[in-house]
Amino acid sequence: MDVLEVFPPQLTRYLIIPLLIMLARICDVSIGTIRIIFVSRGERLLASVMGFIEVLIWIVVVSQIINNMGCWVNYLAYAAGFAIGNYLGITLENHLAMGMVAMRVITNKSADKLIENLKQEYHGVTSIAASGKSGEVRLLFAVIKRKDIPFFLKIVDKYNPRAYVSVEDVRTLSKSHIPPKTPNRQFISSRFRFSLKRK
Repeated sequence: MDVLEVFPPQLTRYLIIPLLIMLARICDVSIGTIRIIFVSRGERLLASVMGFIEVLIWIVVVSQIINNMGCWVNYLAYAAGFAIGNYLGITLENHLAMGMVAMRVITNKSADKLIENLKQEYHGVTSIAASGKSGEVRLLFAVIKRKDIPFFLKIVDKYNPRAYVSVEDVRTLSKSHIPPKTPNRQFISSRFRFSLKRK
């Protein structure tokens, strides 16, 4: 006997099936969001596994909608699951903080203390004299673990609060330039908290 048959038909049609569709859609869209991130970083095996699971769930969801074409609640559940799945997928990826990023810092102040402190933490910090709109500037470049972005920004905010900072994902990296292991860092610059959540 079908498990859903233990519930009243109207409850199954207008509540249980839509909820199952929404939950399944949340799962497959969340997986799809992470899969795209794996694809962009060249993680072929992980992206393939994620893709298999994503499509399998999607087929199950679509089959339920086709079998219940006359129920408009299923369409709303499908759309809601898609929206929530995108949000959860991005949130999950931010918490996982996978991969490496390239940090670029441009400052028109003396950057000696900033460079010294960054080198103490990350060792591989490159400093270049450059010229910008406001005159002579210093361009700093470092490759760090994604999870260390808040700590890196905390240091920049402390010594050069008006510095311009950009962040880019790193797809490949020479083994000789992999940053050393770093401790867990729990604090974050309030100046960059909002921008980090949006990334």
